[in-house]
Amino acid sequence: MSPQICRFLSNLCFQLGVLSIGASIAIWWFKLDSDPEAKAHAERFGIFVGLWAPTLLIMSNRFDRFADKAQPVPGLRPEHHEENRNE
Repeated sequence: MSPQICRFLSNLCFQLGVLSIGASIAIWWFKLDSDPEAKAHAERFGIFVGLWAPTLLIMSNRFDRFADKAQPVPGLRPEHHEENRNE
């Protein structure tokens, strides 16, 4: 993968991780009801969505590290390599 793709995926995963934290809180907050069964469902669903955050943040970190170590793809035309874009 090229460094640009890795950086894009890193940013996307980070943003989705932060969004999942907010979505988890919003699901829990707005789904509260007087019915105990609905309240239990909202809590479980909020926790389920909240569990996505660590996974997405770890993936963001890994993609960022891959971008730092990325090598040019063999067979790719030279004008697509990052080193040549800076010239």
